[in-house]
Amino acid sequence: MKHLTLAAAITLLASPLLAGQCPADIAAIDAALASGTELSEADLATVQGMRDEGQSLHDGGDHAASVAVLAEAKAMLGIE
Repeated sequence: MKHLTLAAAITLLASPLLAGQCPADIAAIDAALASGTELSEADLATVQGMRDEGQSLHDGGDHAASVAVLAEAKAMLGIE
């Protein structure tokens, strides 16, 4: 029972932390796109699509999925 309570507490605390990470990731992607990249037009479209999907997931409250999608976009851009 203690493990279940601990797992529930960790889950509840992690969601707000992830929620705060999404806007920072989106801002980093936007800054990288604004400064220009050497990505192809197809890759730029993919990154922009992932950025928009991450924003939508964040707005919908699915912060873990948002962070995952935004991390892929950041990796394509070569940013951390």
